[in-house]
Amino acid sequence: MVLYRNFAKPFFFKMDPEAAHHLVIGGLEKAAALPGGRSALRLMYGVPETPELAVDLFGLHFHTPVGLAAGLDKNAQAVPGFSSIGFGFMEVGTVTPKGQPGNEQPRLFRLPSDEALINRMGFNNEGAEVMARRLKAESGRTIPVAVNIGRNKTTGNEDAHEDYRKCIRTLYPYGDFFVVNISSPNTPDLRSLQHGSELSRLLSEVKQEMELQRGASGIRKSILVKIAPDVSAAELEYMVHTLTEGGMDGIIATNTTIRREGLTHESASETGGLSGKPLRDRSTEVISAIYRQTKGKLPIIGSGGIFSARDAYDKIRAGASLVEIYTALIYEGPEVNRRIHAGLRNLLRRDGFRHISEAVGADVQI
Repeated sequence: MVLYRNFAKPFFFKMDPEAAHHLVIGGLEKAAALPGGRSALRLMYGVPETPELAVDLFGLHFHTPVGLAAGLDKNAQAVPGFSSIGFGFMEVGTVTPKGQPGNEQPRLFRLPSDEALINRMGFNNEGAEVMARRLKAESGRTIPVAVNIGRNKTTGNEDAHEDYRKCIRTLYPYGDFFVVNISSPNTPDLRSLQHGSELSRLLSEVKQEMELQRGASGIRKSILVKIAPDVSAAELEYMVHTLTEGGMDGIIATNTTIRREGLTHESASETGGLSGKPLRDRSTEVISAIYRQTKGKLPIIGSGGIFSARDAYDKIRAGASLVEIYTALIYEGPEVNRRIHAGLRNLLRRDGFRHISEAVGADVQI
């Protein structure tokens, strides 16, 4: 923590945020490719498996419940590197069928006084075919990798299902599970897919494609949906009901927010999705509501504002079986994984839980 805060963080924070982002991704990619590079990263930042925090879910084993959210490694460039710094799983993407440049720069902003980020990247990525080649070429994957999929900017919502199906067809052999992103605020009208008949149709098409790929490969893989925090109680209830009826295997709650309450930084007025500490409480509320509605039967991955073991634990007690970080990695550095892992073990012991599964939903009355 001292090394990152005193040396690396000041260096990165003097750079343009997106330039720093690319530097980190490229650095991790190169470090992991060096002889002994992965071992060195694990020695510095790795998290050993402990029985009370290991999770088996979606037919996969997670040696720690803390993963990396989508958006950092958009093109699966640094999977070996991220796999070696203490994450129990990671999302790559969001990926679209065709590569696209995303929105105009600048499109990523730090808000240090709020410990937050605002991005309006717009699904900039190299496309599904490029990601498939990268994931195919990787050897010795050590953690589950989820592929987060979206639609191209030029594809209308009426044809969105085709883009999601294309991504699944292209990447099914290489992802361990899949996440349907219909909640980014940075692609025009994308969030409309969360509601009404559009959601039902999309889920039906996605489920059908997953079943086709399962039949062709003989391997079943799970499909989750990532939802937005900016919904009313009635909208959330409808979405969760539709996801359950549509046969989805889980929910990621939540994506970034377009709300700006309580921010102090001068960049607060920038458009885009806000992540970091200001999102923490709202995402936990959404997790709790989902867990209560589904009576704990639909697995939840909690995401939004996790900086500490206490933040992660609150989401677990609200109903999350796994959690993800993103902004905390930018502000706290890779040592944050060890700190959260150690803190979670202490919190479980304090409350008399022998395993993390016993804490899931402990604060929710069903």
